[in-house]
Amino acid sequence: MILESTLATGTDPDVADLIPARMLNEVVYCPRLFFLEHVQGEWDDSADTIHGKRVHKRVDARATALPESDALPAEGKLHARSVTVSAPSEGIIAKTDLIVAEGGQVVPVDYKRGSAPDVKWVPGGVWPADRVQVGAQAMALRESGYRCDQAVVYYAATKTRVTVALTDEVIGEVRQAVRDARRIVTLRESPPPLDASPKCPRCSLVAICLPDETNALRRGWLKDEELPDEPPEEPIRETTPATGETPGEIGPVEAPERVRQRPVVRPLITPRDERLPLYVQAQGARIGKRADCLEVHTKDGETTSVRLRDTSHVAVFGAVQLTHAALNELCERDIGVSLFSYGGWHYGQVSGFSGKSVLLRITQFQAAQDPALRLSLSRIFIATKILNCRTIVRRNAQEPSLRVLLQLKQLAGQALSIESEESLLGIEGTAARLYFEEYGKLLRPRTATGGEFDWNGRNRRPPRDPVNAMLSLGYALLVKDVRIALCAAGFDPMVGFFHKPRHGRPGLALDLMEEFRPLVVDSTVLTAINTEALQAGDFIRAAGGVALTDTGRRAFLSAYERRMDQEITHPLFGYQVTYRRVLEIQARLLARTLTGEIAAYPGFRTR
Repeated sequence: MILESTLATGTDPDVADLIPARMLNEVVYCPRLFFLEHVQGEWDDSADTIHGKRVHKRVDARATALPESDALPAEGKLHARSVTVSAPSEGIIAKTDLIVAEGGQVVPVDYKRGSAPDVKWVPGGVWPADRVQVGAQAMALRESGYRCDQAVVYYAATKTRVTVALTDEVIGEVRQAVRDARRIVTLRESPPPLDASPKCPRCSLVAICLPDETNALRRGWLKDEELPDEPPEEPIRETTPATGETPGEIGPVEAPERVRQRPVVRPLITPRDERLPLYVQAQGARIGKRADCLEVHTKDGETTSVRLRDTSHVAVFGAVQLTHAALNELCERDIGVSLFSYGGWHYGQVSGFSGKSVLLRITQFQAAQDPALRLSLSRIFIATKILNCRTIVRRNAQEPSLRVLLQLKQLAGQALSIESEESLLGIEGTAARLYFEEYGKLLRPRTATGGEFDWNGRNRRPPRDPVNAMLSLGYALLVKDVRIALCAAGFDPMVGFFHKPRHGRPGLALDLMEEFRPLVVDSTVLTAINTEALQAGDFIRAAGGVALTDTGRRAFLSAYERRMDQEITHPLFGYQVTYRRVLEIQARLLARTLTGEIAAYPGFRTR
């Protein structure tokens, strides 16, 4: 069956159940890749996939028709590009890069960006997944009435042309791949990740799959260690930035980390997402689309252009408009839009159909109804948060209270063994009170500001002092980023475990952000104050509350984004990643926990 020169959408009942040859390639290459991409709807671009899209876009633009089998010329060659054919009896649909017709016979040609394998190691000089893909194309052409006895794979990197004969063995491989694909589609859990495979480094879904991380956690290779009970008393001058610190800041001596013997997790994940979020707070501004860019037009007549491919997210504050064209493009590219009030209250989010995994959400909803599982996850969230609060105090206080450090450590231990959710709430509240009593001691004295940054404890709704104003805005920004990471992983951010369901409250986002509150937001506020990035004039007082001015918010957003973009060493896996990337990793590890791939959620805890 010859179809249009563009790939069928699946809405036609005649082709909706057919499996594309490209998917068969992935089934053979890695069953888990096939499941993640085509069952759960996961996707992430790499340099290879971006290049491939550009190549196929050029090929599709030159699409030409293939005559019916009885109309092929008897002499000369005929080339047809970007032709889609199907074999309903085999359950296959295939889109060819090129079809060469000569002497009444047709040969599909598939272009690959990579290198051909060495014939000494791979018989025939073609990768098994590529052989199945071109074999499926040849079978579809044969069922459509064409004479087709072979196919060609062209490897661009080595400029190698490999011919694949359509033998009974190849036909059997294609049919087995079809059976495997139909079986995997029915699974409720992902196939296991490949084990130390050389295929993983070039896979575009490696940051979603987390193959080495998942295998290491499943086998118990990565064990967390206890923190020392008390830090040494003698302070030293730090030479490198740490959590909440800046170069030259005074902090306590850190105990040397003990050497841990464990397998090294390959650094397959890029440390940072090179795309950046776009913040727009100019009141009356309008965000439109022009070509492949977003254009921000202000009331003053200024225009700023930002490339869409460089944008990870859009956050707007107050009266900022988005045109229909811009919103459509953002949704199509899966670039979310977060909506904040002018004062920084996060009240909504607009996004495309990211996180299409219905199976994960079903598992999440079932877990939320299981008191034992709900409590076990809540314990880890809260215990990790308490230990991270302890780390902030231990690292940044000039004279840390050993009593408070010991109490926080004891409370974290109690949180891990508590038997009721109500008691866990009590432990969390006690730890927060102790931590915020010490938090003011981490701020440097600022006589020049007349006590503008004095600390009298945590308050909100509205915050009544500049420090709390920054904390509240920082937590709103963190909820936004955690929510993005959860949606990308396939979760419903509204249904949590520690935070009970409540109208309008993103419970799961609040759960996952607990361990990052001190590491990201509290640390950002400390740095902004202690380095004088924000001054007393960056705040405005009204109606009993305190808010940031436009200039102050801009300075705080810059400080927050620097923190999120800071590279750190992952405490479990040992490679360098940014905090923004860590949020994504933790969201996916939480998904692995709920689906049973790993036994327990590993909280993110710094030392």
